[in-house]
Amino acid sequence: MLAIEVGPVDVAHTRYAISPLGEVMNALRVAAGKQPAGPLRPWAERIAPQYARLLCETPAVEVLTTLFRRGDYNADFIQPPPSGPGGDFDVELAAVRATPLRQVHAEIARNLVGLRTPPRYVQQILAAPDVLTRLSDAIEATWHALVEPDWPRLRTVLERDLVHRAGHLAMYGWAAALSDLDPRVGWRSEGANGVIEVRTSPRNEWERHRLGGKGLLLMPTVFGTLISYVEPPWPYALVYPARGVANLLGQLPPQGSAAALARLVGPHRARVLRALAVPATTTQLARQLGLSLGTVGGHLAVLRESGLVTRTRTGRSVRYERTPLGGTLAGD
Repeated sequence: MLAIEVGPVDVAHTRYAISPLGEVMNALRVAAGKQPAGPLRPWAERIAPQYARLLCETPAVEVLTTLFRRGDYNADFIQPPPSGPGGDFDVELAAVRATPLRQVHAEIARNLVGLRTPPRYVQQILAAPDVLTRLSDAIEATWHALVEPDWPRLRTVLERDLVHRAGHLAMYGWAAALSDLDPRVGWRSEGANGVIEVRTSPRNEWERHRLGGKGLLLMPTVFGTLISYVEPPWPYALVYPARGVANLLGQLPPQGSAAALARLVGPHRARVLRALAVPATTTQLARQLGLSLGTVGGHLAVLRESGLVTRTRTGRSVRYERTPLGGTLAGD
């Protein structure tokens, strides 16, 4: 259980970033069955052949999956938070490759404590002098096989979430920005200050930290779940599930209210309406849903005429969002 003390200055110093490297590691967790796929099950089924081929061609990928664990320490050097705004996989991978070997061995040893003894070939790679190179190459191969083909669509969803989250923090404060971040994250106000509470385990002991004016790094993820960084040398950071993922990389067969919505407005318009869980431009929706700009624009026009969505111009961009009626029909 984490309690992170926040002061007035921390709002101004809080920043947001997109981490393609983080998405690689989180996607690998889903592909390896280390994390429930949930709404991304169609994606996991689609990439299963690529994942099987990846394991055969790059054995160190399985070594990475061996290190994955939930509710306990995971080696930080294979998934460090970006030092800047992020978004460049090559820059992030270069930082991994530059990790001091002493740090690599120390974090691997800590990661393995309490885990079942891995197979001999995994132990051999972890103990090899070139372990960092092998693991870095495995991360790069995973990027090319599982994430890079869908990256434009993934990045669109992440960018939309960042705009939404930053706007809520700037306009309404921490309580609003954290309200739907994750069920395990809460906010407790203490006068001019406050505390971010992160329920990382069922234990009742609270581990206290203080941002101290450095702000917090917030990073949305398409594939992942809640991850917290509170140990030096990393900045204080929270990785959280992005909104608007359900219709991203393949959809489950419509059921319940989703099926009724599809019958009411048509399957494609239903997809557009449900994708507007986060406000978006026509271009962003087209990338996310894999439809043409003209098709998305036509569906938005009908939904707008029906009172289900509205549009707002900001500079040269026009963003669409659901009306209360649209949100009700979408089942949110």
